[in-house]
Amino acid sequence: MALRGDAVRTKILELLQKNTDRYTSGEDVSQLFSISRAAVSKHVSVLRGQGHEIEAVTRKGYRLVRKAEKMTQDVVRQGLTTTVFGQHDIHYLPSVGSTNLEAMKLALGDAPEGTVVVADEQTGGRGRQGRTWHSPSGCGLYVSVVLRPDIAPNEAPLITLLTNVAAAEAVQDLTDIIPVCKWPNDVLIDGCKVAGNLTEVFLSGDSVGHVISGAGINVAPLPEKLVPELRTVPCSLEEAAGKHISRVELLQAFLTRYEHWYLLVTKQGFAPLLSRWKELTDVVGKELTVQVRGETFSGTVVDVSTDGMLVLQDENGIEHSLFSGDIL
Repeated sequence: MALRGDAVRTKILELLQKNTDRYTSGEDVSQLFSISRAAVSKHVSVLRGQGHEIEAVTRKGYRLVRKAEKMTQDVVRQGLTTTVFGQHDIHYLPSVGSTNLEAMKLALGDAPEGTVVVADEQTGGRGRQGRTWHSPSGCGLYVSVVLRPDIAPNEAPLITLLTNVAAAEAVQDLTDIIPVCKWPNDVLIDGCKVAGNLTEVFLSGDSVGHVISGAGINVAPLPEKLVPELRTVPCSLEEAAGKHISRVELLQAFLTRYEHWYLLVTKQGFAPLLSRWKELTDVVGKELTVQVRGETFSGTVVDVSTDGMLVLQDENGIEHSLFSGDIL
């Protein structure tokens, strides 16, 4: 059965992406996907309209010069292998106050689980405790997802660790660098912050109604004027990897990793996720000082509990379970 529409365009793009060092003839594409030469030309025109730079040379064929960077629904879905995340609406916004706030509005309007909001720029990006997340245009991946998990309210904080793992694994997928997860919500490369996340839980009575989980990943270097304002020294994937990083491919990797862990949690609970998070962190065994709402705790990290709390043992042997806080 011949492919149609988006499916055939996805296959053509995959073919051209495999053969970037040479031209692929229109005749080869026509025969491979059982479509006419005229249809090949039309599909290539649509791909160009989506932002893909495709070169065409008479009697040679087509060659992909550069994939599209605009994170529109059509572009992101080309090559996306998820079944839920990104397979409902992907809301792409060139500029937005906050992707989390946009996702929240959609969730209140009954947007299905897996709905995605992604932006080139956030003018009011937020981090934990109301802090600003600097989100200049073209410098990062700023994305939020709508979740409707069947979990108890006390388990909801573990979504922060899930987002942390998904971001870290997506970073590794694109750079081959193994990052470190810093409790509760940061991703570090060589001690520099490359990603963070903000999870917001909305209750319906005594149960979880929906969750909005947003992540920001630094792709390109931030403007120098922003760096002195930040609590933790930032870095970007392109600086760390020494190469161009596609935000579209990073978003696809993030959604793929997110779906893997989210669906695993629905089947097996949070234990496998927590185990994976511990593999990616170096916090256990460290001497730390943590500030929680003006109160300071110092001691050795002995564990991260099954509900995501940092367990800190002080010099008197007393254990303190910390839900959230700032590592000083």
